[in-house]
Amino acid sequence: MKRRWFLASTAAVALATIGLTTACGGGQPTGEAGSGNQVLTMATSADYPPYQFVETAGGTEEIVGFDIDIARHITEQLGYDLEITNMDFNGLIPALQAGRADFVMAGMTPTEERQRNVDFSEIYYDAKQTIVFQSGAGIASPDDLSGKTLGVQLGSIQEELANDLADTIPNLTLSPLNRINEIVQELKSGRIDAAIIEDTVAEGFLANNPDLEAVEIPEEGPAGSAIAFPKDSELVSEFNRVLAEMESSGLMEELIVKWFGDRAE
Repeated sequence: MKRRWFLASTAAVALATIGLTTACGGGQPTGEAGSGNQVLTMATSADYPPYQFVETAGGTEEIVGFDIDIARHITEQLGYDLEITNMDFNGLIPALQAGRADFVMAGMTPTEERQRNVDFSEIYYDAKQTIVFQSGAGIASPDDLSGKTLGVQLGSIQEELANDLADTIPNLTLSPLNRINEIVQELKSGRIDAAIIEDTVAEGFLANNPDLEAVEIPEEGPAGSAIAFPKDSELVSEFNRVLAEMESSGLMEELIVKWFGDRAE
């Protein structure tokens, strides 16, 4: 599988697009767009380039990215219209549970804890986790985080990984924050010593901030991104079918190259 670094936008991501938020009882999509098609509401946290982020070019704000392209293709193939709602990452699963969204795409890993609350599609992309820090900090492995403050995104797989590290690394303090941009700013200002960020996302911030470095964390536990749905949603099988078609046709690889580039994993 191929990927590349993507120049991350550090623009504010407070945009909340107007989306359908009526109850999606029993995983059934509800509502109709002007086209007469049923509307599916996708919830995301648009601070995670290149998966999803707010593009401000041309004086307009639009949520774009790898996950967005996948979502638009799947819903188009299935005959749905798509609405996108932007929120903090830790509110995504509650939005599914409360019926405010039909599915979530946000580079989300299907951990055991999450699978107890929502259903997931098949994995559509794998990535690795890294520790990001100021150049010269002398961090070469997780063990070097002893006595340091570590930033993580609230409710993310990175926060779960950090909690595991805190059980074994002495005097490691965690600083959960809502947005990746906030974490990077806290790191650059010296209010935290390091952060755990997915490699494809971290590389964009490293490209824009040459004073930052990163090291890879040895992989343990669940990895990869999947689409989340309310429990027992009928959409799971439909989405999995289109994901498989995207993989076999080469379209998924085209999108990977588009957003992550021609770089061997």
